[in-house]
Amino acid sequence: MATTQLLAQASTQITRAVGPKLIAACSTGATLPRTHRAQLHQYKVSHRRSLTTSAVPTWVPFIGKQKKQGNNALLNWARTTTTRMSCQVAPKNAPAGQEVATFAGGCFWGVELAFQRVPGVVKTSVGYTAGKDTSPTYNSVCSGRTGHTEAVQVYYDPKETDYPALLDCFFEHVDPTTVNRQGNDMGTQYRSGIYYHNEEQKAAAEKAIEEVNKKLQSNAFRRVLGSKVVSELQPASDYYIAEDYHQQYLEKGGNYGRAQNAEKGATDKIRCYG
Repeated sequence: MATTQLLAQASTQITRAVGPKLIAACSTGATLPRTHRAQLHQYKVSHRRSLTTSAVPTWVPFIGKQKKQGNNALLNWARTTTTRMSCQVAPKNAPAGQEVATFAGGCFWGVELAFQRVPGVVKTSVGYTAGKDTSPTYNSVCSGRTGHTEAVQVYYDPKETDYPALLDCFFEHVDPTTVNRQGNDMGTQYRSGIYYHNEEQKAAAEKAIEEVNKKLQSNAFRRVLGSKVVSELQPASDYYIAEDYHQQYLEKGGNYGRAQNAEKGATDKIRCYG
């Protein structure tokens, strides 16, 4: 009962942030823990007040064996929670005196916090990149049909840090050996990647990947699921800044209102969902 009461008091932003992720998990056939099932139930209930009878877009992720036709409450609810609110494309270049880097490593909340802690990092944001849809949203990306991955973009001061240091942070916090997966999160939106903005970044990334592969072969790398780096290495493309409620999510309290340390040099363990 205490868990149900806690979920009932969750903020609208938290509910909207977590719900689509749980929907996507269900659509892959994953079995949710009891707490997440309760959270998904609360998410559905909180959105049933604005149901309609219109057709559901084909990209909406469906739960279980629900039929895609008729005046079905769940389908109508799904439609009302996937309204297309365009995310803006980030500028191609960093502000004067700064440089930009883009990475993907599963759920972007925890990856962003890791980069926030790096000395020399001036600003971070979470968003969507490497996809084909020109107006992605969190809900559409979670469906797996836009081609995007959840990503983090970093602005940093090259006088205080450098790109190899950011690569070190990436490999310290991301499992680069799994395809379309980070931990229990599975789907193309959770694939890992390094998206270089110039040839210097590309060369540094190739060198880092080679070094990590050597460590993997000699069992000198930390424990991961695979034995070879499979993170994609691609030139940076349009990066769509995610909805406001995702930005610095864990620093602001995450799912459970417990703010995590984003100070430079912090080493506290990162709790992926708060």
